[in-house]
Amino acid sequence: MKVYISGYPDNWWRCRIHDNYMDKKYGYDWKESTTKKEKFLEKLESVIQSVYNVTINQIVKYRKRRIWVHIDPYDTWNMDGTLAHIILPMLKQLKDTKHGAPYVDDEDVPEELRSTAAEPKENEWDTDSKHFKRWDWVMDEMIYAFTMNISAASDDEDQNWHTQIYSREPKGWNDEKLAEARVIQKRISNGYRLFGKYYQGLWD
Repeated sequence: MKVYISGYPDNWWRCRIHDNYMDKKYGYDWKESTTKKEKFLEKLESVIQSVYNVTINQIVKYRKRRIWVHIDPYDTWNMDGTLAHIILPMLKQLKDTKHGAPYVDDEDVPEELRSTAAEPKENEWDTDSKHFKRWDWVMDEMIYAFTMNISAASDDEDQNWHTQIYSREPKGWNDEKLAEARVIQKRISNGYRLFGKYYQGLWD
């Protein structure tokens, strides 16, 4: 597999001669131009921006994100494992850098994280005090599922629990260990279910 995905293109040129000058002089809380130099730079910036808008910005606004994907035959021999190696680090990065959270149904989280367990809201339209914690919990369950998918590919027989669960003759596994493995499998399956359900909520 070979994948190339560019960053999102900057589809708009903006002149900041005046704004940069004002930021440097006053910081980021300036109100309006007062001196002759400031007013001149403001007019100059406006003229240049107008030129950008009728020339180069008419071209760059149609630029697209560059995406190139090549799939080799062996990439689909164990497709879930191949995808897990890509999805897992992306989920981890998203959790570390996210700026928001989608709505998560109460039924998908433990009782202590549900909206019914949250503190009363000041306004009806506010998010409740458990809103972001619910999403963190869901993300942790997704991360767990894909982490275990990768670890299951280990040659370590003790880690290779997924084959033991369905084996008629598990190698050296007693009933207690099999029961534990089935609990793990249930959690993993739920993590995959959450990934599918909240796939469109995977944004930064």
